[in-house]
Amino acid sequence: MTTPNLVELLTQKASLVSAVVRPVASMDEAMAYVTDVCVGKEACQILASGCDAPLSGTAEALCETKQEKIICAPQMPAEAMETLSGLCAEKGISLITSGMRSRLGGIDIGLTMAVAGIAETGTVVVRSMSEEVRLASMVAEIHIAVLPASSIVADSYALEPKLVEWMAQPDYTAFVTGPSRTADIERVLALGVHGPLELHILILEDK
Repeated sequence: MTTPNLVELLTQKASLVSAVVRPVASMDEAMAYVTDVCVGKEACQILASGCDAPLSGTAEALCETKQEKIICAPQMPAEAMETLSGLCAEKGISLITSGMRSRLGGIDIGLTMAVAGIAETGTVVVRSMSEEVRLASMVAEIHIAVLPASSIVADSYALEPKLVEWMAQPDYTAFVTGPSRTADIERVLALGVHGPLELHILILEDK
């Protein structure tokens, strides 16, 4: 079991790096949160070249067309997917679980399950042998990670035994701390340049 102090510390540290942290009592509540966030944001718009030139009415309409809202959710638990699928159908959101490589733009939300959280740094750990999970956490405008509270550890040293176990297998393990950021350009901090603009961490309460 995870002590409340670890949840509080992770929440505090993650908030300091611009992550949004919210406790959820069930996977159903988590899926409702995901769809609510998707409904509340502007749809991704893939910018087409030439839209600043004089165009026909048909071409102008194409440039103004917003893409459909899309949630990619690879390898989520079956019951959660059933709930999410129903909510997406109800709210007019497209739900995909594969094919991210062929659509590396226009994805609104990438939804993943985190295997661990590190309280000291406000970090979530995403692990999978699937490229789809890797892309889901990288190419969407918003990355939402569901983190079981019982998977939160105090620091990276406490995670070491698990890391040693995971390294025995070929997989993708990512430590995600806040949304994507860089200060490469004139030392001005910019979010979302190399990945998601936002990171939401849903801490799933222990039953």
